[in-house]
Amino acid sequence: MAHGASLAAVLAWMVIGAFPSQAQEAPKVAPTSTPATAAPEPAVPAAAPVSAAPKDGAAPPAPPADAAAPPKTDTPDSTGTLLNTDKINGGNSGTALDLTWPVPADSPSINAAGKGKVTNDEVIQNVAHNKISINIAWTLVGGFLVMFMQLGFALLETGLCRAKNAVHTFGMNIMIYGIGVLGFWAAGYAIMFGGYGAGPAAIGWQPSLGQGLLLLNGEQSITLFGKSFGLFGTKGFFLNPSVFDSAVFCLFLFEMVFMDTAATIPTGAMAERWNFKSFFIYGFFVSILAYPLFGNWVWGGGWLAQMGQNFGMGHGHVDFAGSSVVHECGGVIALVGAWLLGPRIGKFGKDGKAHAIPAHDIPLVVSGTLILAFGWFGFNPGSTLAGTDHRIAVIAVNTMLASAAGMVTAAIVMWNVFGKPDITMACNGMLAGLVAITAPCAFVNSAGAVLIGAISGILVVSAVFFVERVLRVDDPVGAVAVHCVNGMFGVIAVGLFANGSYGQGWNGVHTLVRDGLVQTISAAAPDAIAQLAKLTADGWVDQGVTGLFGRVFGAAYTDAGQLGAEATGALTCFVVVGGLAFLWFKLTGLVVPVRSKPDDEIQGLDVPELGAEAYPDFEPKDHSTSSVD
Repeated sequence: MAHGASLAAVLAWMVIGAFPSQAQEAPKVAPTSTPATAAPEPAVPAAAPVSAAPKDGAAPPAPPADAAAPPKTDTPDSTGTLLNTDKINGGNSGTALDLTWPVPADSPSINAAGKGKVTNDEVIQNVAHNKISINIAWTLVGGFLVMFMQLGFALLETGLCRAKNAVHTFGMNIMIYGIGVLGFWAAGYAIMFGGYGAGPAAIGWQPSLGQGLLLLNGEQSITLFGKSFGLFGTKGFFLNPSVFDSAVFCLFLFEMVFMDTAATIPTGAMAERWNFKSFFIYGFFVSILAYPLFGNWVWGGGWLAQMGQNFGMGHGHVDFAGSSVVHECGGVIALVGAWLLGPRIGKFGKDGKAHAIPAHDIPLVVSGTLILAFGWFGFNPGSTLAGTDHRIAVIAVNTMLASAAGMVTAAIVMWNVFGKPDITMACNGMLAGLVAITAPCAFVNSAGAVLIGAISGILVVSAVFFVERVLRVDDPVGAVAVHCVNGMFGVIAVGLFANGSYGQGWNGVHTLVRDGLVQTISAAAPDAIAQLAKLTADGWVDQGVTGLFGRVFGAAYTDAGQLGAEATGALTCFVVVGGLAFLWFKLTGLVVPVRSKPDDEIQGLDVPELGAEAYPDFEPKDHSTSSVD
């Protein structure tokens, strides 16, 4: 009975609570009603929420004498006015007081009576604050999507390798993340972006993530021929207190996951025979030196970005989201590493003919590919660093179109040559399209995106067989063909197909067109602002990044210099990053063997190097020809 009474009491309380009286329901804002004869209200204390006063400034009426009658409450509606209603307005989105800056109760625009009046300065501050907030949120979400791509790489690479190396391949993909974070935090970020705020920029440019990015103002440069050439950044090591700012930290997160993408590419090309100890120390090399150095030259205000101002080569080397900075960089390290490692045991017979080593799990490959394609919507649109830049819609669609064209084209080529479409090659075709569109995604129209994707689908198939049969380099996942070859093509595509509709003032170069005539203004010129103002007033139109075939896609002029800048950047990446990778693997090989032991490789690297099996309840079936040759 006691339990029954308790239950009845609870049920009664719930029923009563479901229909509260006005006296029982606490208002969501503090009531401000006072008797009509009361003295003027005092200033609002700092912690007290307030409601806006009636528009006429009169004191609100006294509550009814009958205490049983539900009192009327002043409640703000979504337009910031007051409603005298019986119910709290559930659609409230704030009042005019919410625009006071920075603390409503302390705002100078609130008078002694607690009445709110927003000043123009406060509106400007709020609009600016909201714009930066949107951009920061957008960039962080983009970074989260790119971080998720790490799982895509792990699934893709592991599925294309043999079951006996599944733990080893997955292990490299997770470990490179942790190593990369620490290396980039310690030095890589400073080397790459330490001079970001001092780099070449458009006239009137303001950092989209906030003025805090201007703290990154240290760039080591050399002067040649009377011109400055940036080499590497010098601010931001260990994210020290001198750069403690939300904008700097936001950019760090976004750029760190980009570095991690480049760093993980070699784990596929060098899979199934890379000593885990050698891989471990490699992670610091790529996150501290190889990737940040080239990245500084393109994105950090370095000499490749300055080629437009210094040599009149278009807008300098332009890579919107990383075809060269991320993918070619990782791809060329993969090429050098796989070449130095040599092929897997059994890959090539005594006659020199390549033997196929089948993937052990195609569903993993497809799953990984789709995750990567999804993450690319953070990779490319996120690289605007601005959710307020409406170009993100164009970039997203171009990214989607190129990936589809790459996949379909690669499948058709394989179908035509071998009689079957080959799903793994179709997956690599999709990735090739994504890699190729990464640099030009903001600068081309939809037709250009489809064309770039289709070319990449042909390139990836051709490159896979070229790397294997001509270079005789064993690349288990086709990373060199996808990332190195199509990364180079991606930046070349900017120099070919960019149509001038985006990127005005990119890298400090303003190219203006009128009646078929072209004039260029460098933002570094002493009178650049006056020049630009005069020309635009006279009807000259500032054009964005434009390629050699720009007119075909709607540009007002063609720019062969842009193609030269793109080719220079692609070649520089291949030579410099490739050379650094060669030296690194050779030197570290003197201390730690780069390649695993032959017996461990035949057994599978999971247990010998990591002490775990991926499929302990099953006996992996090795379809390679190691037992024959």
